[in-house]
Amino acid sequence: MSTDISAERFVKRLRAHRSPDELKKIQRYFKSGEGQYGEGDKFIGVRMGQVFALAKEFVEMPLNEIEKLLESQIHEVRAGAVSIMDWQARNKKTPEARRKELFDLYMRRHDRINNWDLVDRSAPYVVGGYLFDKPRDILYKLARSKNVWERRTAIVSTYYFVRQGDVADTYKISEMLLNDKHDLIHKATGGWLREAGKKDLKKLLSFLDKQAATMPRTALRYAVEKLDKKQRDHYLGLKKAR
Repeated sequence: MSTDISAERFVKRLRAHRSPDELKKIQRYFKSGEGQYGEGDKFIGVRMGQVFALAKEFVEMPLNEIEKLLESQIHEVRAGAVSIMDWQARNKKTPEARRKELFDLYMRRHDRINNWDLVDRSAPYVVGGYLFDKPRDILYKLARSKNVWERRTAIVSTYYFVRQGDVADTYKISEMLLNDKHDLIHKATGGWLREAGKKDLKKLLSFLDKQAATMPRTALRYAVEKLDKKQRDHYLGLKKAR
């Protein structure tokens, strides 16, 4: 294996992009209460756009080297790992055997995919793309997990299905998550309902007719975001009427 695509080389290249200004932005983000990341995360101050671009350069990295990146405490390094996984999963030339390996790695090391951005960067293609033509029972198991990031994976993975016009699992899993106590699940559920509505508005409206009055406000606001004003006001009004 060429050292040019090793985990060690990736981290060295990544560190070259460190920026004190970017690190300050990240620190302010957390102080504002908006950032919700995994315990023990460390940051070195690299913009995510630079992380994604570098990951694309290392797209042929072997799985054992990707796993080394996942083991890092540095958030940007793990973001690089899941980005490499995502680039590989998106590539139409990637063989089915490798897609399964990527899926298995994601599931086996979900303990290291422990933030909303890491899930959102990789779950749609690494998990959803792999499961599209297969049984999807694992997503329902994840939706019942005590781990918030596993629950987020359950709904975020359905984005790939939605892109193909298959919205059934998005609605089923959303319904399972409506009583979740975590705001990041409310945001994901509402956001993916919104995306499903772009493919089949009638199904979204039917779902909202049943659930709008009792679903979390955050989820509802995200779900109705692309509706016309009259429809938005109607469903938000159902929530206020409770």
